[in-house]
Amino acid sequence: MTINDLIGIDENELPLQNIVSDGGCCGIFRAIGCVGDSLSSGEFEGTGEDGKSTYHDMFDYSWGQYLARMAGCTVRNFSRGGMTGREYCQTFAEANDFWNPAKACQAYILALGVNDLYGLKQDVGTMADICDEDWSKNADTFTGWYAQIIQRLKAIQPDAKFFLMTMPREDHEDENAAKADAHAEQLYRMAEHFSNCYVLDLRKYGPVYDAAFRKKFYLSGHMTPTGYLYTARVVASYIDYIIRHNMTDFKQVGFIGTPWKNTADI
Repeated sequence: MTINDLIGIDENELPLQNIVSDGGCCGIFRAIGCVGDSLSSGEFEGTGEDGKSTYHDMFDYSWGQYLARMAGCTVRNFSRGGMTGREYCQTFAEANDFWNPAKACQAYILALGVNDLYGLKQDVGTMADICDEDWSKNADTFTGWYAQIIQRLKAIQPDAKFFLMTMPREDHEDENAAKADAHAEQLYRMAEHFSNCYVLDLRKYGPVYDAAFRKKFYLSGHMTPTGYLYTARVVASYIDYIIRHNMTDFKQVGFIGTPWKNTADI
């Protein structure tokens, strides 16, 4: 047996080639924060007596809480149905005390973009929209607000790891396909710009959300309990893949949020 056999490293392995059901290497994090919208909140879509849709954030069914139960760690839902980066930064996070250092996490998973690009119809923006010296001067674009979230969380927890999630492919994207592609490309740029950032590219490596997928995992426009469980396994497996293929990047996770580090390995 070699060390690669022990930790399951194959140089030709692709993300999501190996699906974990126990959280995999996500277990090295004791606290993970999920910044997102309805699909990060375990939102179920019901039908009222008038036939209109009703929407309910049920966090116990969110993929973040499934991940917490799988990996044995704490996962904090910094999310709500309909959330955008703009609303998160302008009102939502402060109103819910999410910038509180007592709620700092060792890792953050950011899953925003659908409501920003399709609802608000914001421009994706460019890296020029980010002011490294003062996040309050970031531009009013998806990139500007999304980067502000990273910048403010980094100020709270400087060594935290960030996982930026792209939007999955769908079989009926039409004009939204270009926006989703631009969103994914911009997340890669931000991951290069900011330290300790990685991309969970579900658009490239995940399955297509087609009619067969939706029949199994969706209630109208939102997921079923099984759909959120499936998503948790995908997220856990992708992060597990990233950690196993970048082991040195994660050697000091245990020191995140403490005044200590192992300087011999720096």
